[in-house]
Amino acid sequence: MRIGLIGTGRIGTFHAEVLSRHPAVDSLLVADADPERAAVAATRTGASAVPVDAMFTGGGRGLPDALVICSATAAHASLIARAARAGLPVFCEKPIALDLPGTLGALAEVEAAGSILQLGFMRRFDAGYGEARGAVRDGRLGRLHTVRAVTSDPAPPPADYLPLSGGLYRDCLVHDFDILRWVTGREVSEVYATGSDAGPAMFRAAGDVDTAAALLTLDDGTLATATATRCNGAGYDVRMELAGELDQIAVGLDDRTPLTSAEPEGPGAPAKPWPGFLERFAPAYEAELDAFLRVARGELANPCDGREALHALRIAEACEISRRERRPVAMEEIPGG
Repeated sequence: MRIGLIGTGRIGTFHAEVLSRHPAVDSLLVADADPERAAVAATRTGASAVPVDAMFTGGGRGLPDALVICSATAAHASLIARAARAGLPVFCEKPIALDLPGTLGALAEVEAAGSILQLGFMRRFDAGYGEARGAVRDGRLGRLHTVRAVTSDPAPPPADYLPLSGGLYRDCLVHDFDILRWVTGREVSEVYATGSDAGPAMFRAAGDVDTAAALLTLDDGTLATATATRCNGAGYDVRMELAGELDQIAVGLDDRTPLTSAEPEGPGAPAKPWPGFLERFAPAYEAELDAFLRVARGELANPCDGREALHALRIAEACEISRRERRPVAMEEIPGG
């Protein structure tokens, strides 16, 4: 396969490295709004650097068989639309767009073209979350009554990223919202959310929060909490606890979880805590790209299409309204359902 990749920042270069060694990829084209950065990534991965437009026009080389989009978020929707019109299967890092109108517009382009769009919610490909989904679906936990989701970054992102991120709910907790739906098989019916900007001043300047919490009621009455922070100095911590009438399990609890027991005989701090998302989810990132190549070849049903991303974004939108207006928000208030 001949694969194109747009966006050669940190995650884009990581994906390029994965694709460059995949046995189904014969050649890899990389592009970036900054041609010099694309050239560096091409040298690093053995790819060919091309202009962004060449992905959609061929540029004398012919179109790629499929396209991976890892560009700045603001460009996602327009690139998805161009790819749809060119008939290219697309894998795109979340989100489709930072707002509902942009998301719905891009999805309309994909649906009108009848093309493929897979979104990058890598937790769906993590072994622990897969095991949790199985435990819920086959009844091992009994009636599920409580879910607790945690996402904690070890340090804040650069200040200039915050105004472009969409905020903590859309940028970070959206992963928890997606995986909550995927693991439980239920929909969120209502949210109540709050946040704190008591940390670094750059969050207040960006109108964002550095720490947030949401209480989500699922359509079968299950209660879920989702918390996130940008300021978890112990390390990168992503976990999910699922409690049922028969049993309770945890995802993300291992010898690298940055959690220290306060009990005298409890486990101490990990010797090598997870430093970030690329390290924690490296196998999942590889698995999702492998799945995309199989989807593009017609060998696999799409495991995370654009409508799935829309559902997660709608929950994030509801949380933003709840935080701002200090009230519960029913999901039926949010367009796009």
